[in-house]
Amino acid sequence: MIALTGSTGQLGSRIARLLAEADVPQRLVVRDASRAPSLPGASVAVASYGEHSALLDALDGVETLMLLSATESADRVSLHKATVDAAVAAGVQRIVYTSFAGAAPDATFTFARDHWHTEQHIRSTGVDFTFLRDNLYLDFVPGFVGEDGTIRGPAGDGRVAAVARDDVAAVAAAVLTGEGHSGATYDLTGPAAFTLAEAAAVLAAAWGRPIRYEAETLDEAYRSRESYGAAAWEVAGWVTSYAAIASGELSTVSTAVPDLTGRPAVSLEEVVGAG
Repeated sequence: MIALTGSTGQLGSRIARLLAEADVPQRLVVRDASRAPSLPGASVAVASYGEHSALLDALDGVETLMLLSATESADRVSLHKATVDAAVAAGVQRIVYTSFAGAAPDATFTFARDHWHTEQHIRSTGVDFTFLRDNLYLDFVPGFVGEDGTIRGPAGDGRVAAVARDDVAAVAAAVLTGEGHSGATYDLTGPAAFTLAEAAAVLAAAWGRPIRYEAETLDEAYRSRESYGAAAWEVAGWVTSYAAIASGELSTVSTAVPDLTGRPAVSLEEVVGAG
């Protein structure tokens, strides 16, 4: 039995659908049962990240947990750790976790540090694991464009090997149902690394209107995003995602997607309908 968190979200719903298509029994662990996708071979259990007692019940009899990272929050690491601890206590033998490219305690992208701490905690439990270190999502790139047709951010001329959610889901399904992934860490990327200026050109071609990239300094980026009234940790996450592109930490292209799925990784052009 495979349990899956986050099945009401964009990535989790894709993974759940692929498992259902492969006739794999799964348990969808959700906060709200009414929002769980209705899929053949899928049962539903109600529990939230960090809810020990509810998770013990939800994960009873589960061998493998597909742990999608929780929504970014100030206490995300503690929620992840508590969820992992509950899974181990429930008898889960294997955790497949959606981490992030370049996860490290000193990663430029602050949210990538959360993923590193979660990885370390999973390792410390002694449970079998596989880490899927996703790059930024290609699906997010169109959302970088402001109302005035400009992408603004402190990414400089750095490159990002962004990956499509569809590819991450396909890899997850392959890892969950295949053999030989024990203790593995896979960097999941698209087929190429591009600058945001190049991304703007792709979007302009797809949408038939001018799109441009305007580089910001870190100070400019913090000032512009602080105007939204978000918490400091959230603003830092937004800004440092661009800074991680500038630093080159997200530029390495891997072959994990084609290696694990047997098909080429999806490109930005394909995601936005320009190729």
